[in-house]
Amino acid sequence: MSAPELPRTSPLLPTPDLSGQTVLVLHAHPDDEAIFTGLTLRRLADAGARTVLVVATDGDLGGSRVPLRRGETVGQRRRAELEEVAGMLGVARLVLLGHRDSGLPGWPDATHRRALAAADPLALARRVAEIADAEGAGTVVHDDEQGIYGHPDHRATWRIGSTAAEMVGATGYAVTIDREHLHVVARDLHLVHGAARAAAVGYGRVTAEIALAVSGTAADLEHKRAAILAHASQVGPDDVPQDTFAAAYGYEWYRRTGAPGVLDHLGNAHLVAV
Repeated sequence: MSAPELPRTSPLLPTPDLSGQTVLVLHAHPDDEAIFTGLTLRRLADAGARTVLVVATDGDLGGSRVPLRRGETVGQRRRAELEEVAGMLGVARLVLLGHRDSGLPGWPDATHRRALAAADPLALARRVAEIADAEGAGTVVHDDEQGIYGHPDHRATWRIGSTAAEMVGATGYAVTIDREHLHVVARDLHLVHGAARAAAVGYGRVTAEIALAVSGTAADLEHKRAAILAHASQVGPDDVPQDTFAAAYGYEWYRRTGAPGVLDHLGNAHLVAV
């Protein structure tokens, strides 16, 4: 079987001019920004939008697949990787909320005093809303109410992000996964498959529940894969093979609250032959 074609945007959908627009993107852990919104962030930056990336935890329960430096913690390594990736994806400002990873569903780590799952979501929503207001962000991106695959931290960023969007009157986009699409073209090829198995939960949405899909050019896909691999403590080349990468990661999916906003200018995406 030949390798899947890399996606590109239709020539009927040229890159929009989004100069003067600001988008705040909230994620739970370092690496979520590359896995779930890497195409979106890179395309927003290329279109002239200012992107503000807010990451809620240091992901310290993720362990490390590579040796740490003497005295280095997992959280410190993941923060350094995140800072590098933010630059790769054109992020204008990176904000860290400083909470602890809550672990998978059912883990006792969710009750830790610094865990994101144990934090006051309203207080954090106010903090995120203050950032959005100060930045003039008319768009707030966050996880969906299912937490994509039920992770307590992803559920928390839905509560925080959706409330913050309401507070500032921004269009809210909820990150999700189209499980029907993945079942057909990339079964067991996306990192979310392993995460859902580890958590013993389902993941994503059916296609009819999804408002928007964002894709990109072959170069955009290369940027996204490089960004994911820059999180080397978590992901290795064998986890995101080049020959199946486009099939698994060629779309980024969103549900929307409110009127169509900035992200709608990037799609709706579809695959066309290169």
